[in-house]
Amino acid sequence: MATTRSAHTVWEGNLFQGNGVVSFDSSGSIAQQPVTWASRAEEANGKTSPEELIAAAHSSCYSMAFSNILDKAGTPPTRLTTSADVTFQPGEGITGIHITVEGTVPGLSEEDFLARAEEAKVGCPVSQALKAVPITLSAKLT
Repeated sequence: MATTRSAHTVWEGNLFQGNGVVSFDSSGSIAQQPVTWASRAEEANGKTSPEELIAAAHSSCYSMAFSNILDKAGTPPTRLTTSADVTFQPGEGITGIHITVEGTVPGLSEEDFLARAEEAKVGCPVSQALKAVPITLSAKLT
């Protein structure tokens, strides 16, 4: 069964002096978040950006995909800690994403952990949606 999740943004003013508020309509579990050009292209200063939202989506999706791959291989993880760093270059756009994952997976070799981490990077639905952008990976078995 397909699912659709929704969010919306209300923006006021021009790009450089204006501001917006992002609302998470589907879950309502995240408070409205302010967003500005400065929070995107300079310092966050307590506001979010499209790139931070992409990083959140990518890190959570990757964790789910990797967990599933490990479980199907008979080595479910005890813990995965995943971060995603999305680089934005004004005038160019999103120029890269780097995923870092550390995992505790009893009974799994470092080599198999790295191979399955790469498999998750390629197969994660968010990675698939973002494959126009270079995605790199650092993985470590703990």
